[in-house]
Amino acid sequence: MFGDLTLASRTALTATFVGLISLGAWISIPFVPVPLTLQTFFVLLGGLLLGRWGFLPPLSYLVLGALGLPVFHNGLAGIGVLLGPTGGFIAGFVAAGLCTGLAYEQSTRIVRVSGLLLATLLIHAFGVGWLVLSTGMSLEAALAVGSLPFLPGDAVKGLAVYSLGDRLREVSP
Repeated sequence: MFGDLTLASRTALTATFVGLISLGAWISIPFVPVPLTLQTFFVLLGGLLLGRWGFLPPLSYLVLGALGLPVFHNGLAGIGVLLGPTGGFIAGFVAAGLCTGLAYEQSTRIVRVSGLLLATLLIHAFGVGWLVLSTGMSLEAALAVGSLPFLPGDAVKGLAVYSLGDRLREVSP
C-alpha cells in the first residue's frame, strides 16, 4: 500500500462507506418487516465512487455485522439478523454495489442510470426472495410489505445519487 495512491484511496473509501452504511442503518423509519433506512443511498454512492470495487463496503459491512459488531438496523448484530427477514436486503447490497460500480465505469448516462435502477432492483429481488424463503410469505405478500412501499423512497435516493455522481467523481482521487 505504500506508494500506491489508488489502493490507499480505495481502502479509505471502503472504510468510509462501511461507516456510512452503518450510520445509515441508524437513520431509519420503523416499518414492518423491513425498516426504511439510508443504507441503500450509501451503498449506491459507494459503488459510484469505487467502480468495480463498489461491492467491498457492503460486503465488509455484512461480514462485520455477522461477526457481532452492532452495525445493522438499530445496533443489531449477528448472523441471526442475516437469517431474519432483512437478511436478503443486506445481501442485495453487495450485488447493488457491484452493479452500480460497473455502470459508473462507463461514461454514458443511460448505462449509469440503468445501473442505478438495476442495483435498486437487485436489492429488492434479494430482499423479497429472502422474505419469501425465511418467513413463508407468498411472493405477493412479500412484494406488498418488503418492496412496494419502499420504491418511492428508493427512487428519490437513486435520483440523489445520480445528481451527486458527476460532481463527486470529479473530486474523487
